[in-house]
Amino acid sequence: MKYHIRLDAEMLKGAKIAVLPGDPGRVEKTARKLSPDCIFLASNREYTSWLTKSGTENILICSTGIGGPSLSIAVEELASLGIKYFIRIGTTGAIQPHIPVPSLIVTTGAVRLDGASKHYAPLEYPAVADIGVTNSLIKGAAEAGIDCHYGI
Repeated sequence: MKYHIRLDAEMLKGAKIAVLPGDPGRVEKTARKLSPDCIFLASNREYTSWLTKSGTENILICSTGIGGPSLSIAVEELASLGIKYFIRIGTTGAIQPHIPVPSLIVTTGAVRLDGASKHYAPLEYPAVADIGVTNSLIKGAAEAGIDCHYGI
């Protein structure tokens, strides 16, 4: 049982993908959007989690709270339980005037001016998303007929 997220590997039922909203209040809604076949797992501090499905694949939805330090705690504990892919969802900004609010944005890279990421890699190392996961998100949006913006 992991101390902060209050989960163990058995509870994840083989899930390899975690979707990570910041707000605990968005976890159940996100889980139910993927499948009505979802279950509450745990809630402790800023970490609330539900297990849901996409097709036959178990997917974990786990909130991360605000900021890099609480996100890094969640990612480290989830990785130690076997989660391999992390998809952060939530609010972002866009400075391009052609992107209306609200819009779906798939971020392919980000500026690393936070305090947590420099503990994992030198500041010179870029914060870029996995190309396979990124392409899958963009393709999925297109197949669903959702206008999707992507980039740094």
